[in-house]
Amino acid sequence: MSHLTRRHFISAAATATAAAVTAAAVPQDAHAAAAKTSKHRRFKLGVASYSYWHFTPKKFPLEAVIDKAAALGVEGVDILHRQMESEENDYIQRVKRHAFLNGVDLICLSMHQNFVSTDAEQRKKQIAHTLHCIEIAAKFGIPSMRINAGRWGTIRSFDALMTARGIEPLPPGVTENDGFAQAIDGIRQCVSRAAECGVILALENHWGLSGSPEGMLRIFREVNSPWLQLLPDTGNFLEDPYDKLAKVFPHACYVQAKTYFGGGEWYTLDLDYKRIFRQLRAANFRGYVGVEFEGKAPADEGVLKSVELLRAAMG
Repeated sequence: MSHLTRRHFISAAATATAAAVTAAAVPQDAHAAAAKTSKHRRFKLGVASYSYWHFTPKKFPLEAVIDKAAALGVEGVDILHRQMESEENDYIQRVKRHAFLNGVDLICLSMHQNFVSTDAEQRKKQIAHTLHCIEIAAKFGIPSMRINAGRWGTIRSFDALMTARGIEPLPPGVTENDGFAQAIDGIRQCVSRAAECGVILALENHWGLSGSPEGMLRIFREVNSPWLQLLPDTGNFLEDPYDKLAKVFPHACYVQAKTYFGGGEWYTLDLDYKRIFRQLRAANFRGYVGVEFEGKAPADEGVLKSVELLRAAMG
């Protein structure tokens, strides 16, 4: 080895040793700084496609929702299954491609189903529908899917259900425990397929059995699978929302943030989002927060104001 080559080798070795020592010293300080910063971190925002389509006769295209999310600088879109124009693979892949090219993540597939019924055949159909939607989410590359626990349907009209504050009477001859047993059994029949597809089942507080934190947590704990997590909707606990949200935030994989500009379609809540974001940070939540605008203002106006509201509340 020449003198020059030897000198370069020794110099390089010394540099590498110094770098290794420095690297070993960095993590502790870096982790402390990161931990401090995480207490004030800004969450990634999504927008529910439902925000632009409140079940009016003409569907609002998912591609247009993606365009609007990109223009607002919102990082994700929550797709409402019933808003899809097709379930054909070609359509799914076109929407996925459009989202990727616009720098927008597809973060949740929000589907409707009901695991609770006095009709066993109806329960089987709902389980099959849920399994089918898991496959759709997987084709989209969506990592989570909103599910409902279900309700008995003794109040058929959703308008009437909202007038009753989301509470309906039991059918004759059944108990609340019967309903929980059906919901838990139905979800258990779906979690293995969810795991195979890499789709987290996200249980929302969407009236019925999951309309209370106690109901959500009972189902979550009894199913006992990492592929079932919780999806708190900030607007679906009508009384004492902050105390109730605090109970479920530690198990949340995604949060829907209700807003009501122009007055709510069914009701209006005056939610303190600064307080809600403090609760989310205390629960060490790190997922997406998705705007679900449910007001009567024009959608473009309502969603813009919602995004501005949440960004300001994050600080």
